[in-house]
Amino acid sequence: MMQIEGKIMTSHRNPSCVAGAIRIDNLASMQTESTESGVATKITGTKLRSVIASVDDYLMNLAIADEACRYGRGVTDTQGHGRTTGQKGDGVDKDKKKVR
Repeated sequence: MMQIEGKIMTSHRNPSCVAGAIRIDNLASMQTESTESGVATKITGTKLRSVIASVDDYLMNLAIADEACRYGRGVTDTQGHGRTTGQKGDGVDKDKKKVR
C-alpha cells in the first residue's frame, strides 16, 4: 500500500492562534503545530483522492482561522491601527477612540 505524506507551512501574524483554531478540525491523519513565524501541518494518507480532499478542506479552514485570528482581540491591522474586536459597530474605531 502506498503511503502519501506532505507538509504545509504557512506564515501568520499570530501563529499560535491560527494553529489552535485549525487544530480542532484536524483529522487523525493530520498534525498541526505553531512555529515562530507560522503554522506547519503534516498530512498523511494512503489514498491520493482522500489526501487531496483533506488538503482542500484544510486550506479553506486555514483561511478562515487566519481571518478570525487577524481580527480578534488585540490584533493590529495592516495600517497599524489597533482593534479590540472584528465586529462592526462595536463602539470602538480603528484608533481605539470611543465612537459612541
